[in-house]
Amino acid sequence: MSFVRTEALTALTRYREALIGAGIILLGLWWAWGSLGLIKWLGVALAGLGVLVLLSGLRRSRIRSAHGGVGVVQIDERQVTYLAPVGGGFASLDDLRLIEIVQDRAGLSVWRFHQPGNVLVIPARAEGAEAIFDALTALSGADIDVAIRAVNTPPADTVVIWGQAVVKLH
Repeated sequence: MSFVRTEALTALTRYREALIGAGIILLGLWWAWGSLGLIKWLGVALAGLGVLVLLSGLRRSRIRSAHGGVGVVQIDERQVTYLAPVGGGFASLDDLRLIEIVQDRAGLSVWRFHQPGNVLVIPARAEGAEAIFDALTALSGADIDVAIRAVNTPPADTVVIWGQAVVKLH
């Protein structure tokens, strides 16, 4: 028997990092307001740290999308692995040429990882697909905010998240 409605519990778990950040801010402001000297400045620093945790938590809450897609995504040592009954595969971050998000035939968002001679397609609702955002931070120039919007609202056109610069030698 649960004393908390399932909808409220879902919302609390979705925003858990943001709520922790808000708690850190409150503790830091309490220390800054009611103390003197070193403790006051530690409270100000703690409140600043709480702001960073809050902002990061709000961003991560936008990443958490609905589940129920086919397959499982795993990230291990710069390699994205998609395990599925049909169409699974892997993509190394070092070999990638392009990452994009498109809409599939069912109207849902899917990731496409382009490598030389291979394209890995991963549903955005696959179990563990949130870890792709952590892997994107290793790629300079990856537009994570655009990726969040494209995953949450399936795009009508192809959305390029990251592309490798082509170097031409003369």
